[in-house]
Amino acid sequence: MEAITEVQYALDTFYFLVCGALVMWMAAGFTMLEAGMVRAKNTTEILTKNITLYSIACIMYLLMGYGIMYPGDGASSIYWPGLHGILGGGDNSAADVIASGGDIYYSNLSDFFFQVVFVATAMSIVSGAVAERMKLWAFLVFCIVMTGFIYPMQGFWNWGGGFLTADGGVGYVDFAGSGTVHLAGAAAALAGVLLLGARKGKYGPNGQINPITGANMPLATLGTFILWLGWFGFNGGSELKLSDVGEANAVAKVFVNTNAAAAGGVIAALITARLMFGKADLTMVLNGALAGLVAITAMPLDPSPLLSTFIGAIGGVLVVFSILGLDKMKIDDPVGAISVHGVVGIWGVMAVVLSNADATFLGQLTGVGVIFGWVFVASLITWAIIKAVMGIRVTEEEEYQGLDITDCGLEAYPEFTGARGHN
Repeated sequence: MEAITEVQYALDTFYFLVCGALVMWMAAGFTMLEAGMVRAKNTTEILTKNITLYSIACIMYLLMGYGIMYPGDGASSIYWPGLHGILGGGDNSAADVIASGGDIYYSNLSDFFFQVVFVATAMSIVSGAVAERMKLWAFLVFCIVMTGFIYPMQGFWNWGGGFLTADGGVGYVDFAGSGTVHLAGAAAALAGVLLLGARKGKYGPNGQINPITGANMPLATLGTFILWLGWFGFNGGSELKLSDVGEANAVAKVFVNTNAAAAGGVIAALITARLMFGKADLTMVLNGALAGLVAITAMPLDPSPLLSTFIGAIGGVLVVFSILGLDKMKIDDPVGAISVHGVVGIWGVMAVVLSNADATFLGQLTGVGVIFGWVFVASLITWAIIKAVMGIRVTEEEEYQGLDITDCGLEAYPEFTGARGHN
């Protein structure tokens, strides 16, 4: 029996780590998507920002974020051990756990790795929304606070045993993070964008909206496909284990539903764009795929594949109207991150009631309100302090030259853009 348990432990831990690696690969997806959606003169800065934010997230979550989000210790809380389990609280072997009467599915370290890549995902959402006009170092300072404190606090309320939990709390159900990860990232992004203001030339004096096209649509499309692939780890890994027939079948269903929702989002966004603009707008199609993925993330297990397609399709429609609506309100989001992860994140959370009998409209709405309210207010205060101390926006001249030159001193496409990053 002990040998079988150890094999199950090894299999579940390996599955957890592979899923975590897939989610880590989403960092590449966000990077490529953003690099394709901004102008050429800001590409190097976007690349620098994304690899650095991932690294800061890993360090801050190690130092304090994980302990805040999962405060139990390794002896009393096997499933969500505290920070000291990471820094030397034992090897958490299957034999040790069996001897103590526990039932472990994976090690402390594998759980930490899976959780830390989720934190980085939330922070990546902020990166695209504030692109092309925010100071690099101001962004990185915010990243420290977001990944070390703001995100872990609301994560504890939902996944760490806090008052939002489905068991013993208000009944908020969020399987893989439509609210906890995506809405949180979008709320932080919205707070930053409101203080930052729009890019120069985006909105005219008479209310007109001037499109600012991205430099590399193939790169943006590649980024979307990478995110689509990584999402199987995002949602599939949230099942937590694979080592019995029931769990293996559940993981398969999660994969199928995740894929179906993304496809539904693509087709719905394509049709919506065609009806509204008379053209097949690729940027809307790409955001439609991501919207479908965000929409199904709150509950990818319970719906049928057909219902999952429908949930994703609604997300695809919503994201088109949301992007247009934010533009009319002069909220400048170069990649559509607030719409994809915020507006559609809310839809994904509320859509749980369509398939999960334990979810209630009030419980889901409470979760949305708490997560958005906490992250938005905490982020707004943090952004405001950073703005007062060091400023958050580059000068008009620096914005004109491009952040590649002013922040990084290096152009991404020197042969094509010419000296000093001019388009």
